[in-house]
Parts: sequence; C-alpha cells; structure tokens
Amino acid sequence: MRDETPEEATEGTTEGHRDDGLDYARSARKAAGSGPGKAPRRKTSGDAFRRRVVPKSSGAHPDDRDPQLIDSAMSRMISQHGWELDLRVQAVFGRWAELVGDEVASHCTPETLAETRLVVRTDSTAWATQLKLLAPTIVKRLNVELGDGIVTVIDIQGPHLPNWKKGRFTTRDGRGPRDTYG
Repeated sequence: MRDETPEEATEGTTEGHRDDGLDYARSARKAAGSGPGKAPRRKTSGDAFRRRVVPKSSGAHPDDRDPQLIDSAMSRMISQHGWELDLRVQAVFGRWAELVGDEVASHCTPETLAETRLVVRTDSTAWATQLKLLAPTIVKRLNVELGDGIVTVIDIQGPHLPNWKKGRFTTRDGRGPRDTYG
C-alpha cells in the first residue's frame, strides 16, 4: 500500500483529520508496531511453518488419511500383528458344537492348540473312548476350517480325577486313601 502525499492527506479533512478515519488507523498501526522499547518484528522460519497449509484430503487417490471401511482396517491390523491363525483357532473353539455336533460337544471341550496338537478334555472315560474313534473325522473337519496341516493329532484326555495325595496320613506307592480301601 502506498503512503499518501501531504496534499492528498489533507483533502476532505477538517482541522487536520480525515472524515473516513484513516489517519487514526494509520497512527494506531504505527504505534502498535513500534512502541517504546519494542523492536519491529522480524520474519522467522516459524512464520512460514505456521502459514503452511496442510491438505485436509488426500487428493484423487485413496490414502491412509481417508476414512476406511472397518472390514479393511481390521483385516490390515490382524495381518500386521500376525493374528490370523489365532483368530481362526478361537473361531473354531467358539463353533465347537457346530463342528462336532451338539451331543459330542456337551461331553468334551477343546482346551489348547499347540503346534499341531489339539488337546480335548472329556467329562468321562467312556466319552474319551468314543472321541478316540471320532478323531480322524474331527481332524478332517478342523483342517477344512483352519487350513491343511494345522491340526494333525488330537490328544484326548479324560476327566480330571481326584488326587489321592492329600492329608497328613498319606503313604507312598499306595493305591488310594487307606481309610476306605483294604
């Protein structure tokens, strides 16, 4: 903006002041910019940083800043953390009744899958025997659900039996509590 000459500044003024008040605005601007003890402000590199405009959208092509579908975001996170197999195993454990049938599922539960060995706990020894006969069929179904070679062996364990090693009067190599067995 150019400064006015003294002749232009006095046009349309009464008693040294302009009607539109520009002279007051200019004097206020000068006073604010360089007051007593105040140096004029210099431009710094931070000013350029503050004026830089960050784009709010990524442009014509999809970018990580764009809104994502929950399905694609979850699948990307699962693959980054390596949770694919764990989620498939937990899904099979959750659908155990659907895979082996309601009757079999009511008497046995899967406990762990370590390497290629699935540990299944039954509620009686009779069901442990029955499940040993069904093991090849269950392995085939699980490999269809999880992928080939994920389960190769089913370790079938019977119910948790009581421990005979309790109390003060236990004996070594005994076959049970001595107060009930001869």
